[in-house]
Amino acid sequence: MENIQIVIATHKKYQMPKENIYVPLQVGAEKKERIEEYKADNDGEDNISKKNPYFCELTGLYFAWKNMDAKYIGLAHYRRHFTLKKRIPKNENEKFKIVLTKEQAEEILKKVDVILPKKRNYYIENLYSHYEHTMYVEPLDETRKIIGEKYPEYLEEFDKLHKRTSAHMFNMFIMKKEILNEYCNWLFDILFELEKRVDVSQYSDFHARFYGRISELLLDVWINKNQIKYEEVKVIDMQNVNWLKKGTSFLKAKFTGKKYEKSF
Repeated sequence: MENIQIVIATHKKYQMPKENIYVPLQVGAEKKERIEEYKADNDGEDNISKKNPYFCELTGLYFAWKNMDAKYIGLAHYRRHFTLKKRIPKNENEKFKIVLTKEQAEEILKKVDVILPKKRNYYIENLYSHYEHTMYVEPLDETRKIIGEKYPEYLEEFDKLHKRTSAHMFNMFIMKKEILNEYCNWLFDILFELEKRVDVSQYSDFHARFYGRISELLLDVWINKNQIKYEEVKVIDMQNVNWLKKGTSFLKAKFTGKKYEKSF
């Protein structure tokens, strides 16, 4: 059994970290041309690859949960990785030289059971209001109802979304397998119930991906409620982000009611 395996969710051929702890995984592979040398999220009978247009990288998480055998299992993205470096180069090739190594990850995991990305801060509003301004909030409200019915002990922590202004985003982490099993059982039970209650056809392709976005908020609900010991690690964007454009879109959403229309 491997010590650490981190799947990298991608929908296309892309540069990957060299260390063998990283496993390139084609997500949304169902009925798509297979990317050579990559694993695919429709490998094995138990998969949710066809849900990728709505569940995003979670189809990769499901694959890792059901099919990978390692002491620690992680999820990253082809354009986002963990790094311990404080100063980040602008050149993408240089960025790949500072991605978290196996040795670095093992040192951290001697102290904690989970590695999470450093929290993203929203400063001027809480997590719920940010979601409400930028996305359609009804699926998130329905998620609260489901938690109230199935896991009422988590409701108090969920409601802190109305107070907290920071969160561990991107559905990125490295978790001890036993903890991952518990988290995925809880998460997918909620999301599969949400599927039964919300008609995705009422949303655009962009907004129909709310399962992946809601799961970002649910991660801290689960982590905090279960008092999981973790360490935060910086996330590096392999492709440069247009923060001006992103900030402008956020202000439009907050003050004019214009929802996001695409990722940044």
